[in-house]
Amino acid sequence: QVHLAESGGGLVQPGGSLRLSCSVSGFDFSARAMGWYRQAPGKQREFVGGITSGGTTNYVASVEGRFAMSRDNAKNVMYLQMNSLRPEDTAVYYCNIVGDTRFWGQGTQVVVST
Repeated sequence: QVHLAESGGGLVQPGGSLRLSCSVSGFDFSARAMGWYRQAPGKQREFVGGITSGGTTNYVASVEGRFAMSRDNAKNVMYLQMNSLRPEDTAVYYCNIVGDTRFWGQGTQVVVST
């Protein structure tokens, strides 16, 4: 059974940083590309960035240069380091397997506000 668990969200001021974690089980994490997604209030879920099994990353333009993904295949954990946070980054953040959207975790809430 695939299990995805996001953590690390919270309330942060504009310009601040957070690191999100995604712990997974139930599939061969080391062999799969993974992605981070987010859903802001009243908006559709959107792709934020992806990381291949080998660690190559790509990001949407709005977070490029501010967010950084990494993974620890030995621990089955993926990370999203978020710097220079903006109010428009406020959303529930989810991780998932690239190309397979059958399974979703509960997400972790990020609020960027004064």
